[in-house]
Amino acid sequence: MHSSKKNWVWTIALVITVIVCAFVLILHIKNWVDDDVNSLSLRSGFYNVEIPLNELDSVVLVERIPPMQRLHGFSAFDKEKGVFREFKDSLTDKKVRVFVDNINQNKVKLVYKDSAYVYFNLKDSVETVQLFQKLSTRISSLSTPN
Repeated sequence: MHSSKKNWVWTIALVITVIVCAFVLILHIKNWVDDDVNSLSLRSGFYNVEIPLNELDSVVLVERIPPMQRLHGFSAFDKEKGVFREFKDSLTDKKVRVFVDNINQNKVKLVYKDSAYVYFNLKDSVETVQLFQKLSTRISSLSTPN
């Protein structure tokens, strides 16, 4: 006789695994930007960075990100996200955060704390340019003496 008893523990484990994987995929689909008066927060799944605007040194719009070695992260279709290290600076272990939703569009390069880099863009290029302009005006207003 064949037993029709099913192992429900493995079924529940499989369902929970699929739900967790779907949730993580949804978190990585886009960059989540929180822009307040004192800081800029970028999130994409497990990767996040919070940059106080008073520590921001420069904001530049660049066409391409430089060649880098991926420490951890992923590339899928036109997305590039994770923590990288520049080739030219491989001895100092300086980490570069990348939050790129569309590799074919311009990216915003943020330099803060004198040498920390963040590259990011949003899926919509108009939103990226608007955020770039907003950050540029904030950094210029912070750098001008009162």
